[in-house]
Formats: sequence, C-alpha cells, structure tokens
Amino acid sequence: MNLEDFEKVDSRKMFQIYDKWPEIAQESFSTDFNKFDSKGIDHIVFAGMGGSGSIGDVIASILSKENIHVSNIKGYHLPKTVDANSLVITTSVSGNTKETLSVLEQAKKIDAKITAFSTGGKMKEFCNENDVYFKEIPMIHSPRASFLKFLFSILSILKDVIPIDERDINDTINSLYKTRDNIFSGNLTEENVSLKLAKWIKEIPLIYYPWGLQSAAIRFKNSLQENSKIHVIAEEVIESSHNGIVAWEKMSKIQPILLRGVNDHVKTIERWNIMQEFFKKEKIEYFDITSIKGSILSKIVNLIYVLDYSSIYHAILHQVDPSPVGSIDFIKSKM
Repeated sequence: MNLEDFEKVDSRKMFQIYDKWPEIAQESFSTDFNKFDSKGIDHIVFAGMGGSGSIGDVIASILSKENIHVSNIKGYHLPKTVDANSLVITTSVSGNTKETLSVLEQAKKIDAKITAFSTGGKMKEFCNENDVYFKEIPMIHSPRASFLKFLFSILSILKDVIPIDERDINDTINSLYKTRDNIFSGNLTEENVSLKLAKWIKEIPLIYYPWGLQSAAIRFKNSLQENSKIHVIAEEVIESSHNGIVAWEKMSKIQPILLRGVNDHVKTIERWNIMQEFFKKEKIEYFDITSIKGSILSKIVNLIYVLDYSSIYHAILHQVDPSPVGSIDFIKSKM
C-alpha cells in the first residue's frame, strides 16, 4: 500500500481528515464557546443516529460510573422518565435527521432542558423558532469524520454540566498525537496497528468487547459497515459466553476480534483468558487489540481512532471508496 492507492480509491480524501484528528480535537475543545450551564440536572439523555449517535455512546460510557442517570436514544421516542430536571442533548451533524428532530420536538413539549448541535438544517430552524439552546458546528467531510470535532466541542460547551475532569480531556488529546504517529498515512509499515488489523480482516469480523468499551466496539462496527461496505457483528464478551460462543462449534468464516481494556475488571480478564484458551483449543485465529492506559475517555477515543483508521485501510485494500454511502442516501430519500 502507498499514498497513490489512497489517491486512486478515496475520492474525497477521508484519510487526510483522520491524519488531522488530534489537531481537530485540540482546536475544538479550546474554542471559546458560550457555555451551557444548568443546575439540578439528574438525568442526561443523548439523542442521535449514525455518526452523531456515536457521540452519545462515548459520553454515556464516560458517565457510566457517575452518580447521574444517562439514557442514549437512537430512534424517535423520548423516554417517559424525562422531566424538567432532565437535560436532552440532541445531535445531528446534518441537522435534518428525522428521528432526532422528533426527540427534540417532544423534549420541548415537556419543558425539559435542551441543547442542540448540528451544522444547521431543520434543527437550527426549530431551535431559533422555539428559543432552544443551539450551537452550530461545521461538518468536516462527513458525519463520521466529524466525530472528534463534535465530541470535543460538546465537551467544551457542556463542561459545567458533564462531570469530566479537564485533565482527562487534555491527556486524551495528547495521547491522540502519539496514536497518530503509529497509524497515520505516513507510516504504512508493518508497525502500523490499524493497517495490520485491516489486512487481517478477510471475512466477516465479530467484535467481542467488555461492557465499558461498548461505544468503541459499536463505532468500529458502524465504520466498517460505512467505509468498507461489509457485514460486521459485535457482541459483549460476558453475555456471549452464555449464547454466542456455541456458534463456534461449527466451521465458520467469521473472524473474532478481542477488543480489550488495558485494566479490565478482574472477572472480565478471567473471561478473556478462558475465551482465548477456547479459541486456541479449537484452532480459531483471532486478533487481539488492547486500549492504551489512561482515563476511560482516553481509552475509548484512542481506540476509536485506531479502529476508524483501520476501516479506511480495509476499504482502500479492497478497492472500496470509503466516502459514499449510497444505501443511506436511498433510505433518506424515501422518508
């Protein structure tokens, strides 16, 4: 693989945006936004689909150990538990996602606290007409490539609401620069872990993940589906030990990927060891990828960086343009 391959296949140069992800994250968090501050919030609801939904997945994972109720909505309906003490965070990069607009309208009717983020569109119009806090964030290339711009902009705007230590955010951004040194398009060597994983995936990948890294696993599944145009499976490792593991008793072209945290819970580590023992016994090849050390934010964001880039490499290796998503465009045109 060389840069000429990227130039030939990647029509909109998505890889160039990923090469700039650390700078995008740093610039987005340091931008002088008007902050949103609201007291008495005991329930945070994230609403978004696709690449926008990934943002809610990540923040929900980060808040999983905090003393606050978190819901992540990917659909049309707002939970009935939402009330005036709830903060509903709606994100649609395009600003025209029908499911998210539906949630926004419902939240306004019940007088919940609301923030909305998009590049404009119908979401901006609704917020301007209904006095809802709205922040316009420019898209970079596509919703999935804009992930870090939206994530770190939202973390900056909601820093007085979402309890994340600013040191963890800065450490995460610093670690992104280190991760880039290994995975970016200027290092197309065998040491590039994203490229190595992309070359390893020949059939249908099955991503095993621990509960705390679900957001990274789901994001990887979605990125492979959109960029590489392949089918992907994702299963939580503990739950899969009670059902999915049985499927390996038959010959299969499925390829298992073990997505692990550097300091997973002791019982999760025990389960990983048992699963590895099982795969070795059955002579099933698997790919093992482990997060970096650091906060949960740093682990998840850096994993997403590695895995997203791997989906781009996989697309290029198989002569698939990662940018177009014609099937999604077809469905949206019918709605």
